[in-house]
Amino acid sequence: MMGATPEQGSDAFNFEKPVHQVTLSDYYIGETQVTQALWRAVMGSNPSYFKGDDNPVEQVSWDDCQEFLKRLSQRSGYNFRLPTEAEWEYAARGGSKSKGYKYAGSDNIDEVAWYEGNSGSETHSVRGKKPNELGLYDMSGNVDEWCNDWYGGYSANSQTNPTGPVSGSFRVLRGSGWFGYAEYCRVSFRCNFTPSNRFSDLGFRLALSR
Repeated sequence: MMGATPEQGSDAFNFEKPVHQVTLSDYYIGETQVTQALWRAVMGSNPSYFKGDDNPVEQVSWDDCQEFLKRLSQRSGYNFRLPTEAEWEYAARGGSKSKGYKYAGSDNIDEVAWYEGNSGSETHSVRGKKPNELGLYDMSGNVDEWCNDWYGGYSANSQTNPTGPVSGSFRVLRGSGWFGYAEYCRVSFRCNFTPSNRFSDLGFRLALSR
C-alpha cells in the first residue's frame, strides 16, 4: 500500500493521499545513495558542496543524473536508471520484510536519518545510520533522492509498475535530507523540483530492472 498509511499519522499531507495498492516487478536498488567517489570515477569531477568520498554526491540535477546513468551503463554493460517513485517507496518501507515503520527502518528518526535535528547542517558518510529492513541506508535523510517520475497526484486505483504522469514540469524527490524536518523524512512524504535544479541536498541512488 502506497501513500499516507495509518502509521504516518497526523504528519501526512493531502498530496500523499489517497492510499492505493501497487504491484511491482522485481528490481534492484542501491544499498546507499551514490557517493562522491563513484560520481567522480564515472564523471571525472565532483560537484558536491560538502566534500567527502563516502558522502552522497549532491548538487546534481535530475538531468545531471541522466548523463551519469548513461555513462555508467555504457561502462558497466548494465542499464542503470533512477527508481520509480513506487519502487523507491516500496524499498524505503522495507519491501516484503516491512515492519510498518514511519521512517525507513525505525519509528525513531535518530536511528536511521541525518536531518535538521542531528545533521549539524551538512551531509554525512553513507552507512552512518541504521539500515532499514532490506539493509538499505539513508532512505530517510542525508540527501533528497531523485526519482524517475514526473510529479503528479495519486489515484485510488490499483496499479502495476506505475511510472507517474507522461509529462510534467517537476520530477519527484523522496526521503528528505540533512536540513529537512522529521516529518519530511517519512517513507510516504513526497517532494518535487524542476529537473534542472541543483542544491546541496539533492542526490540519488541507482536502480536496475531484473
